[in-house]
Amino acid sequence: MSRPVRRVLAWVLRRLVIAPLVVLLALAMWLSLPIWVIGTAALSPVVSGRLRPLRFAWVVFVYVTCEALLLVVMFGLWLASGFGWRLRTPYFQGIHYDLVQGTMWVFFLEARRVLRLRIETEGPTPAAHPGRPILVCCRHAGPGDSFVLIHTLMAWYDREPRVVLKNTLSWDPAIDVLLNRVPARFITPNPEAGVDLERQIGELATGLDADDAFVIFPEGGNFTPRRRQRAIDRLRQLGMERMAQRAEQMIHVLAPRPGGFLAALDAAPDADVVLVAHTGLDHMMTVADVWRELPMDKRIVMRWWQVPRAEIPAGREERIDWLFAWWERIDEWIAENRPAELPTGRS
Repeated sequence: MSRPVRRVLAWVLRRLVIAPLVVLLALAMWLSLPIWVIGTAALSPVVSGRLRPLRFAWVVFVYVTCEALLLVVMFGLWLASGFGWRLRTPYFQGIHYDLVQGTMWVFFLEARRVLRLRIETEGPTPAAHPGRPILVCCRHAGPGDSFVLIHTLMAWYDREPRVVLKNTLSWDPAIDVLLNRVPARFITPNPEAGVDLERQIGELATGLDADDAFVIFPEGGNFTPRRRQRAIDRLRQLGMERMAQRAEQMIHVLAPRPGGFLAALDAAPDADVVLVAHTGLDHMMTVADVWRELPMDKRIVMRWWQVPRAEIPAGREERIDWLFAWWERIDEWIAENRPAELPTGRS
């Protein structure tokens, strides 16, 4: 089966099968609300963690509800735009940014309340980048960090993000629909397709204005020990022994892939760089991981560093070395700032 045919079939499956199923799932969860609330509450005393099954189920319920509402509203916007004719105009893109910002505000407000999380930020304030676009490079450690980062950029920093994400996230129907209507790219990290990926990233980073934030995850995927070792082995295969040795010293992050970041730098010559690290959302890759690792009663810290454009080296090799040095600094910060348990107030 050819690649174009597979893409069409995947699109049909995501839009015409999975998306309606999400809406039906939300309706079913609302109709069965008393049953699963009582059931998870009854299960909570025999599971470790304070009301963990009930709190976990409630967060899932809120997420599915938000997802379903987003899909319904975006279908209405598709109709209002002339069956998609004007969806990519600035007016409708602005509506989509407002829509996702409001939805994420509701979800995070409820999730923080139920999970009893305290999310703190350290580093430059939103006023540190007045009237300048920014390139945001974030450590990648699961889908949770992507959501928190985008929410923070929109709600606290008043930015309109342009995001580069792995194509696996396109199987989330709301993310799929939304990011195909605003400036964004789903990519498949592939060393053999590096030039084409860099071109796509450069195109997305072109024309950033004062309230834009270009978001990229230089590691190219979520951290796992296996991926960390593969990244080190790849550096050695490319004859980059010194970089491989530096990557071996980094325990909590993957060696960054600099190609996409360098393409964004070249495409946005006026943008400052902001680097972001966090703790507390690690290792949530699968449903089982989310159940096991979902943070509850914790203090989560996000650390931001601002680098003015004038301080970024001009040469390609110097920029690669600069990015590796920052990733080493981020690795050290993560080791020193593991998530802290909040007091429960119970003896």
